[in-house]
Amino acid sequence: MKRKTTIHKNRERRELIVERTVAMPAQLAWEGWTDPNHITKWWGPKGWTTTVYEMDVRQGGVWRYSLKADHNSGGESKCGEETYCRAIYEEVEAPHKLVYIDSFADSDWNIVQDSEMFTTVHFVEAALGTRISIMTRFATSEQLDSAEAMGMIEGYTDAYDRLEDYLESLKEGTMDTVISKDGTQIAYKKQGSGPALIIVSSAAADHLEASQLAEHLTAQFTVYNYDRRGRGQSSDTAPYDVKREVEDIEALIEAAGGKACLFGSSSGAVLALEAANLLGDQIAKLYLYEPPFIINDSRKPVPVDYVQHLNSLIDDGKRSEAAEYFASEALGIPAEFIEYMKADPSWNKMETLAHTLAYDGLIMGTTQSGKPLPDSRWIIQAPTLIMTGENSEPLFHDAAHALVKLLPNAEFHTLSGQDHSAVVMAPDVLAKAVADFESGKLAYLSRSFADS
Repeated sequence: MKRKTTIHKNRERRELIVERTVAMPAQLAWEGWTDPNHITKWWGPKGWTTTVYEMDVRQGGVWRYSLKADHNSGGESKCGEETYCRAIYEEVEAPHKLVYIDSFADSDWNIVQDSEMFTTVHFVEAALGTRISIMTRFATSEQLDSAEAMGMIEGYTDAYDRLEDYLESLKEGTMDTVISKDGTQIAYKKQGSGPALIIVSSAAADHLEASQLAEHLTAQFTVYNYDRRGRGQSSDTAPYDVKREVEDIEALIEAAGGKACLFGSSSGAVLALEAANLLGDQIAKLYLYEPPFIINDSRKPVPVDYVQHLNSLIDDGKRSEAAEYFASEALGIPAEFIEYMKADPSWNKMETLAHTLAYDGLIMGTTQSGKPLPDSRWIIQAPTLIMTGENSEPLFHDAAHALVKLLPNAEFHTLSGQDHSAVVMAPDVLAKAVADFESGKLAYLSRSFADS
């Protein structure tokens, strides 16, 4: 169901009101708005990162924060530029009312002249949760018009979406964090006991997609199910580089004691390969489900300018178009089916994660060009299980067979009756194959097909 935001504008009173009913109690909504550990996860438009420098939530207290575009926003703000804001709390009535004067500031926190916005936030218990109302009053009607033209309504709507997504994710339990080498905060959920196993998610997915798989794996592993950078509760740092994602995994491995198995699905399997290639002995075993290599004419290759086009769409603020382009060109989904996908509530999440789709395009590199896999891209000695679903498209079987030929300690296994959606639709089947390989029950698998 599409989330509904209500907009009211009163030019006489110079007021803009943006309201949303969210499915959470008022206390939780209040905490999401007043705790710096929470607000940095959702405040601001999609594709922006918030940093809180000070947040003293009391009458007369100061809130100093900045907003930084992770990508070119299509407006005046450019990737990496930081906008500073300084607010003074006028009224604090937990958990029902918050009043503050918000202003733009320079990097020394001096308030920019004529930028003050008098903001009142109400949290009212409603039948379906909490009605949150943001009322912003401007000094002049011209300032109101200017704020609307700059995208203030869209920004608040995005922030509501992000707040709901973030608080929904908290229902899965509090996530721990590690800090990657470039300062990016990586959020993860740790559960189970046994050897460490890190789940590396596919494109357009966060840790929630693999939550059931993680549950099934806890019988044999200590599972680290994390949000890749730019997704869920993890932050992001520009510019993107595949090596930075490997460093994220390395930070998780350090938290796990210095060595871990990796499970990766789809493009996440290719990221797991990159990690194993660079991290060597830190990887105990690899479990890969359907790396989406296109190595022959089993389907059309991904366009040469695929990543550039995705980034162009994101820079222009066309998130839905970027998700469509990914579905069409990377997944090979016909246009008529994409229209059905867009009608499903899950499309909202695709749009939210659209800025990360180019990341997976860079991870795939030239491996979806219709040419054979490069012989020397991955030098990996770790025992590796490569799995495909029996009902999956031929490209996944061809890709798995080709990869087994390249890795000296790899085995192949087909999951009966499954397809590319097995991580979500058949997590128990996947977990059993992983557990059997870990315990040696799949050691009999031969590589004879490689010579056929």
